[in-house]
Amino acid sequence: MSNHGTSHFWVQRLTAVALVPLTIWFCFSMASLPQMSHANLSAWMNSPFNATLMILVIGVGLYHGKLGLQVIAEDYIANTSKRVITNGVITMISVLFGVIGIVSVLKLSFGA
Repeated sequence: MSNHGTSHFWVQRLTAVALVPLTIWFCFSMASLPQMSHANLSAWMNSPFNATLMILVIGVGLYHGKLGLQVIAEDYIANTSKRVITNGVITMISVLFGVIGIVSVLKLSFGA
């Protein structure tokens, strides 16, 4: 695992770069909605393009956040078992939020 830190560093940078256009798209898309109502958001989410990019925003954003929190835990928690537990909790919460977010997008997209 000699290059684990290097690959982690580059993946975190790659997700940061991917988030730039995704965040710009998201902000402009939300600003272009006439009103933030459930009906408008559902209609906007009916587009496969918008739903796909929204899923990417959720997935990439949560993964980027997980990587950042993992670095913080590894840098500041000296006890190995506490660090492993903390990283496990970070991963579980990220996956939970990801599943909730993606299911929500799909429900809005398919009108369920």
